[in-house]
Amino acid sequence: MARRQWSIAGQLFALQAVVVTLLVLAGAGGAVWLARNDSHQAAEDEVLAVAQAVARSPSVRAALTAPDPSATLQPYAEATRVATGTDFVVVMAPDRTRYSHPTAELIGRPFIGDIGPALAGEALTVTNVGTLGESVRAVVPVYGDDDHVIGLVSVGITTRAINRKLLAQAPVLFGAAVPALALAATGSWLLSRRLRRQTHGLGPAQMTRMYEYYDAVLHSVREGLLVLTRDRRVALVNDEGRRLLGLADDAAVTDRPVAAIDLPPAVAELLAAGRDAHDEPVLAGDRVLVANQRTTRFEGAVLGTVLTLRDQTELRNLASELDSVRALTEALQAQTHESANRLHTVLTLVELGRTDEAVRLATRDLALAQQLTDRVVGAVTEPALAALLLGKSARAGERGVDLVIEPDCRLDGSPLPGTDLITVVGNLVDNALDAVAGSPPPRRVRVFVGAGDDELTVRVGDSGPGLAPERVADAFRRGWSTKSAGRGLGLALVGQVVRRHGGTADVTRTDDGETVFTVRLPLPRRDAR
Repeated sequence: MARRQWSIAGQLFALQAVVVTLLVLAGAGGAVWLARNDSHQAAEDEVLAVAQAVARSPSVRAALTAPDPSATLQPYAEATRVATGTDFVVVMAPDRTRYSHPTAELIGRPFIGDIGPALAGEALTVTNVGTLGESVRAVVPVYGDDDHVIGLVSVGITTRAINRKLLAQAPVLFGAAVPALALAATGSWLLSRRLRRQTHGLGPAQMTRMYEYYDAVLHSVREGLLVLTRDRRVALVNDEGRRLLGLADDAAVTDRPVAAIDLPPAVAELLAAGRDAHDEPVLAGDRVLVANQRTTRFEGAVLGTVLTLRDQTELRNLASELDSVRALTEALQAQTHESANRLHTVLTLVELGRTDEAVRLATRDLALAQQLTDRVVGAVTEPALAALLLGKSARAGERGVDLVIEPDCRLDGSPLPGTDLITVVGNLVDNALDAVAGSPPPRRVRVFVGAGDDELTVRVGDSGPGLAPERVADAFRRGWSTKSAGRGLGLALVGQVVRRHGGTADVTRTDDGETVFTVRLPLPRRDAR
């Protein structure tokens, strides 16, 4: 059976209860000690004052020189004792012989205790044990007319009497200590209850283990994670999140407002909106990220916002290539059916004996297809780009669009990464085909790809409706699209490639109403030979 672990709240309550109890007990003990000292000091002051008053009394001085001092001094001493509340008032001769005492049998016997300083003329206050037990007593001298000590007066209060007075104050002391202890215990209980609610009753070992595991998991997952508090401050960014968002490893972002952090515009916009997002593509520098954002709640209370990011840059590039291959495949399938129909027509013409017409029909279609292939392959030696243009040509033909490869188009090899070149050309051509899809015939798209000594130029023009001048600046921003159902990512990917290579992209309108997208990318310098 597993040992039950105390929660942090329980341990805190137990610790506070022990500490508060010890503090209250220490305080009560200190108060008792102080009260005892005060009582002893008060008793010393009282007996000294009474003893000095008795020693200055003329009747006492006169009685000490009388033949029978006890006859006068005993009644006087007892009256004084009762009046002052002391336990004994003893008047004695310098040789310790008592002339008065609360116990009459002890009159005439020697006084017990130190009287040396009093005989020397100094008042003495001391705690001694006498016939009545331990007492606080004062011994003062009685001076005669010639300033000689003719007797001594001792006044005392027993320790039992002092303790009785101290015990009489105990209810007041406990009356203050008990409420203080109860108040402290109640406060500790309320604090521990709140702490238990905030820590969900977990113990230190459980919380430590949970933190270690959660921290290890959050920083090792392949998804970027950014957590915001309810007041829009950053609570956590894991390692992958820092990498995807371009944040330095030593950048202090935790507990800072999200608006004060240099984030990619698309991510900052999504976080500022605070809306839920599901697999939404966003651009972060040269990366294509898929964002998911949710508002987190616990027991109905909003805790904050969690944003997860997945890097799909390579997947997007592969998807773009796959779209090109799929388009080429579909075009080939369509051409297969068309070729089958034309071949059946040619065979039928041959069977009818009209061989000349059959030859003309077959050679004309073959010449057109071969002419397009030769022009593309001859102008573009990059296989992937040539296949892309052929596929786009076939797709354009299916959609009733005339895709024209400009005669001066020329590209020997790929001076840039193939995926970047395919991204630029493929998305510009797709954008042009979409732009002319709803326009009246003739629908035309022109493509030029050429590389000079310093830069690569990609130019795609279309006969579509074009762009308003005020919307040109938004053309390469993520989310912008002329299609009602579009996601606006194609041109944003083109802009991403342009920014990565330090190139330029612009949109112009020709005199004949053609919209031309032009992308210029600087080429790496070649070593001189």
